[in-house]
Amino acid sequence: MIKLKISDNKRYFVHEGKPFFYLADTVWSAFTNITLEEWAYYLDYRRSQGFNVLQINLLQQWDASGSDLDIKPFAVNPDGSFDFQALNEAYFARAEKMVQMAVERGFVPALVLLWCNYIPDTWAGRLREEKKMPLDAVEPYVRYAAGIFSKFHPIYVISGDTDFPSERANEYYRTALSIVKEISPECLTTLHIQGRLVELPEAFIHHPDLDFYMYQSGHNSEFQHMAYDMALDFYNKPVTRPVLNAEPCYEMMGYSRRVYGRYTRSDVRKAAWQSLLSGAAAGITYGAHGIWSWHKKGKSFGVTGEGFDAPYDWATALKFEGAWDYGFAKWLFETYDLTGLQPWDIVMNHTREIRAAATPGYEKAAIYVPVNTVLKLNADLTDYEMTIFDLENRRIASALVSTQDNMTVMDMHPFEGDVLLVAVRK
Repeated sequence: MIKLKISDNKRYFVHEGKPFFYLADTVWSAFTNITLEEWAYYLDYRRSQGFNVLQINLLQQWDASGSDLDIKPFAVNPDGSFDFQALNEAYFARAEKMVQMAVERGFVPALVLLWCNYIPDTWAGRLREEKKMPLDAVEPYVRYAAGIFSKFHPIYVISGDTDFPSERANEYYRTALSIVKEISPECLTTLHIQGRLVELPEAFIHHPDLDFYMYQSGHNSEFQHMAYDMALDFYNKPVTRPVLNAEPCYEMMGYSRRVYGRYTRSDVRKAAWQSLLSGAAAGITYGAHGIWSWHKKGKSFGVTGEGFDAPYDWATALKFEGAWDYGFAKWLFETYDLTGLQPWDIVMNHTREIRAAATPGYEKAAIYVPVNTVLKLNADLTDYEMTIFDLENRRIASALVSTQDNMTVMDMHPFEGDVLLVAVRK
């Protein structure tokens, strides 16, 4: 069983004293939509790809695909609303079994306690007329959940997709955070926040019970630069914590706001590397459109808020190639020991798309180049051995570089797609 802690410098995760690269898959709808047989197959496949964290909504996901399982976390009132004072023990027993299956295979569960549609005043709460969870139901629910799941040492994601709209809403999250740490002080905590949101209430930035930052660069095609802009913002918060992009664009997800188009394998790979080299080096989360909502062909799907195009069947989405790219990113981090990468402002090309980072002491560096060009760097890398990784086909080449006046120039590389340049001091 993996018991995560935070590094002494507050920049990454550790397990048994060694760096732990957080590589999560997004499977929000697991507990309501997935059969145990499907779950076992899914877990084995993702484990083979190198994933080690699973992000799951502990309650029913508001935008999940239709399911025949018909199992709910709470008793259902005659009008179809939840009775938040009546927990469905059968639901949580089944979820416990699923978490146990995941932990036995080496996964860390990251469990969302309070998705924003359950909370009054949030953006999703305003869109939905459904009954909201009363504040006095939060404590018994969180205590019950922690009593079941804390033995697995999960990460508790206190909020889901929230915008922190009011003091009333924030009280829900403060209550849950305090209770979790009271019951399970060794379990890590974080907040999943709304896409492109960088402002956290001061009470959470300085909260002693919050362990790391998640941000969401999201699925809006106009704002994909937020993958690196938000990484820099959270990296420079006044309270230092590990940072990761917990919801970059998902592979084959339709652009939000019903804009025509879908995110390709190269799009999601680009979002990953731009995040990792811009301050969010603690890890990265992958998403496949069809896995997060656990979609089955012929079942309903519709999102009230962002409006995405139809998902793929889960069995198809599971095999999207981009998941292997994320596993390869983890392999590169672990093989080259890129732990603690910090942004390095050395790129002289007239674009912000190329991202560079270095380990403390500048013994190693990594540079992501999404489109082939002559690369100009404001640093003398004469004493470094440099290797180019073709990220789509996973081919390797030596870098052709020259240095002059403390500037390094790398000629056009031999690959057609995006690359990662890894530099190691000799």
